[in-house]
Amino acid sequence: MPRILLIDDTPEIAELLTFSLRDLGHEVFAEGYSSAVNDLVIEHRADAVVLDCSSYDMSESLFDSVRHHPNFAELPVVIISDTPEQADASLRSRHARKVSLIPKPFTGSQVARAVAELLE
Repeated sequence: MPRILLIDDTPEIAELLTFSLRDLGHEVFAEGYSSAVNDLVIEHRADAVVLDCSSYDMSESLFDSVRHHPNFAELPVVIISDTPEQADASLRSRHARKVSLIPKPFTGSQVARAVAELLE
């Protein structure tokens, strides 16, 4: 069963995403925004990360933190963004791999499908 670390700063959205991901058979560990994202990846032995922060800058900071960790350079990451054009440009400039960008508004099933595709 794939283990998903969900970082979301809105409890209601975290709950929706948790249900959607669990429906596909994932074990989900929902956490609020934390700059200690790598510690959480290790603690929960996550196979993928979903980042849904209120601003893309917060998600971008967490994404960079994960990617700069030597063990997580290829860890699948889904980023949910309310500024998809900015996020897409930022990810392209980083030559980001194993990442999926979901624009807001979104559905839980969109996020669950993106996670599933990245884990394939």
